[in-house]
Amino acid sequence: MLTYKEAVDLILRTVVPLAAEDLPLGDALGRVLAEPVTARWDLPPADNSAMDGYAFPFAGQEAGCELRVAGFLPAGASHETSLAEGEAIKIMTGAPLPAGSDTVVPIEDVKASGGTIRLERTPKAGQHVRRRGEELQAGETVLPAGTPLHSGEMGILAAAGAQRVRVVRTPRVALLSTGDELVELGQTPGPGQIVNSNYHLLAARLQEEGCTVIPLGIARDERGGLGARIARGLEADVLMTTGGVSVGDRDHVQETLVAQGFELGFWKVAIKPGKPLLFGRCGSTLVFGLPGNPAASAATFELFARPALRRLAGHGDPLQPRLAVTLTTAVSGGEKRQRFLWGTLAERDGRYLFTPSGRQGSGQNRSIQGSQALLPVPGGSGEISAGSEVEVLLLRLPPGAAIPA
Repeated sequence: MLTYKEAVDLILRTVVPLAAEDLPLGDALGRVLAEPVTARWDLPPADNSAMDGYAFPFAGQEAGCELRVAGFLPAGASHETSLAEGEAIKIMTGAPLPAGSDTVVPIEDVKASGGTIRLERTPKAGQHVRRRGEELQAGETVLPAGTPLHSGEMGILAAAGAQRVRVVRTPRVALLSTGDELVELGQTPGPGQIVNSNYHLLAARLQEEGCTVIPLGIARDERGGLGARIARGLEADVLMTTGGVSVGDRDHVQETLVAQGFELGFWKVAIKPGKPLLFGRCGSTLVFGLPGNPAASAATFELFARPALRRLAGHGDPLQPRLAVTLTTAVSGGEKRQRFLWGTLAERDGRYLFTPSGRQGSGQNRSIQGSQALLPVPGGSGEISAGSEVEVLLLRLPPGAAIPA
């Protein structure tokens, strides 16, 4: 049976990024660049004013000097004639400097009277000027391949003239639930039945990761219907099933996959929750058989499926970041398998506190709700006392929080 690390390493050795596609910049938010992007022009495209004030040719002027105002230059306009020594032009932030000028004095540092200004402070040559190309030069790489596109990246790409970008394609994930006990949301569960909550949790997480979800519904615990749905799922980039991967008499997922050409990567991982995890591939389709219990299904998604999806989407570092935290309560030991405990984070005095989320059974839904991290507890370890410094796998930060430096 593989350890957590061995299983993750095997998965990431198997997965390669999807093919690239060409998109308008406005449709590329959340994607990862497949190719570097270069600037079409200098940024800024010309020397321009960094603030509202007066532009003039610097010639050693000091406080008390007077300059004749030769006009007004708003942002978006240009001044055709060159300024001579002793002249200035009123200029707005972002407006290009007229020929001959090289320095800007802020409005609050002058006294205007009629058609002249008097300098109230001695300026420095070249002050308050943004130089042409100081941020980017034409042909310079704006962002390298492998860069995830968030709002800041979208802004700099637009400023550099990138109308279209080559990005890694979005993973298409077919999601199949299995089990005679499952009913769809909206149906009233009968005796021995439960609502298919796993689908809604996993579909939401897939959408949060930017994936396209292909719902395959619920397959009953019989080979015929299961095989037809699996065949449809193998048209996606990833087939993700829940339930049917343990050793019960009606757990048919693995044998049904094998009948359709499934190549096993591994079955079972030495962790809790989530031991009966299945991974492999059918042709070009990755297959994850997640356990049916909610906490086990969610944990194996975060620990194994999410890194694979991020690698497919082109992310260079697909693993969750690790965060140093302080335990608020003791964590019991004595388990042979490595455990992963759901928990919440709180920031206090520049450090993070981790509190395990109540009952941690594999069938619990409540332990997942609100959790922001998973605490790895080594197999065979003793009790970890409250106040201990440990590392957690960060799933998401609390609202308004930041990762400490």
